[in-house]
Amino acid sequence: MNDQALPGFPRPLEPPSDEPLRYRPSEYRIVALRECPLPASLQLCDTPDRAVAYWQMNVVTGANYNPDVECFVVLLVNTRRRVKGHHLISTGSLDSLLVHPREVFRAAIISASAGILLMHNHPSGESSPSEADIKVTRELIRGGQVLRIDVLDHIIIGHGERSSLRDQGYFAR
Repeated sequence: MNDQALPGFPRPLEPPSDEPLRYRPSEYRIVALRECPLPASLQLCDTPDRAVAYWQMNVVTGANYNPDVECFVVLLVNTRRRVKGHHLISTGSLDSLLVHPREVFRAAIISASAGILLMHNHPSGESSPSEADIKVTRELIRGGQVLRIDVLDHIIIGHGERSSLRDQGYFAR
């Protein structure tokens, strides 16, 4: 029989080779600082206002950001709270998001981050946290404690305003 594939049929299996199988990672994108250079004033992300400034400069201008739906982003920082990059975790609907700790911490582990800032927008413009926002934040704090990755804050961005769950007392100090 001919070794070439017949139309509509897959190619015949090739005999096994002595070469070891190589892991093929799936596509995964962390936007590193070399791709979105920051002014020195934004490289240190130790306040919610600086995190919001980073959001406005880099996340909102990204190709995958959609202001009409909720977008959940993790901001990755080193031990000195300097920004290493960010990753868009989830794009949801008008009023909800699906966020899983596995996806949030994958970016932090891959980039060897010491801490993360959680950020998402509310398309309604109201920045106050919902019960679901508080529940997800607490779940992610517990996951970070297990992995020893600090969850520094969860910032919700509305139209011209922002809410910090740390400032509102949802984080144990």
